[in-house]
Amino acid sequence: MELPTQTCASAPFDHAKADVILRSADGVEFRVFMLFLSLASPFFETLFGLPQASDGTSDQEMKDGIAVIAVSEDSKTLDLFLRFCYPSTLAEDPCLDNLTEVLSVLAAARKYSLDLIERKVCQALANPKVLETEPLRSFAIARNARLKHETITAARHNLRQPLIPALFAEIDLITASDFLALLTYHKKCAIAVKALMKDFTWMTNHYGNIDSCIWLFNRPRYNQYCCGQGTDTRFLPWNTAPLAWWTTYMQEVYELLQDSPSGDTVRTAADRTIQKVRSATCAACSGRVKEGMTEFSNLLALKVEEAVAPIELEMDF
Repeated sequence: MELPTQTCASAPFDHAKADVILRSADGVEFRVFMLFLSLASPFFETLFGLPQASDGTSDQEMKDGIAVIAVSEDSKTLDLFLRFCYPSTLAEDPCLDNLTEVLSVLAAARKYSLDLIERKVCQALANPKVLETEPLRSFAIARNARLKHETITAARHNLRQPLIPALFAEIDLITASDFLALLTYHKKCAIAVKALMKDFTWMTNHYGNIDSCIWLFNRPRYNQYCCGQGTDTRFLPWNTAPLAWWTTYMQEVYELLQDSPSGDTVRTAADRTIQKVRSATCAACSGRVKEGMTEFSNLLALKVEEAVAPIELEMDF
């Protein structure tokens, strides 16, 4: 088997006064200081504290008078890992936005007993930017690592996505039972949310009376008629037909929540409705739709989040 070509790592892992060399699986040599690694990791503290043969009979590989230790991590993982070990004045903590890197660094952190790095990785998995764009991948990585809080958080964020997801690379990290538990959780949340669309007490209690929600209805006593009335009997707050565009919004949200039971689903659909109404020819509705729909969608989104909050992800950790 051909050995990888040996090259030197970039700064700060190329210091001439380093006292040990870590060689990655792909042949990159990291010239590092034992003190930094020993302070960061009990594993390295023990390793570097082992007695060395004094008669020169050791088979320890040496280079430039210092020991060379081969490790199984590739150079990219090792670089990220070592930057966490070094003082911030010499190497800033790396940004773990790439979930593929998160998985490899977490494995290294556990292998070398670095609790601090494991906590940093947990923070990366809970990063809102990552959760908003990659909740399913975050779930798979967190579940594989048996990180309870991060797994549950990722499952909650995944409610913004369709029930049946597209294929993703990290699916091999979880078992069929794990995936079934996630789908079951998602479905239970959808069922809990569906009840909100059958009983509008939460809405009438919030507004108090129909006069507090005048943006939603035609007002014949003021001779104000616009945009037509909705005819769907499922959506009749105060047993009164609302404006047609609100009924259309509710019909859309009703369907979307069955697949993506999240407050974010409600607000996104409301933004689309606001744009549609404003682009129509009704001066009355276009002038008041934003304020009315923003308050209403925030209320409905809150109720959606309250409905799913008690639902538990049934999974052992």
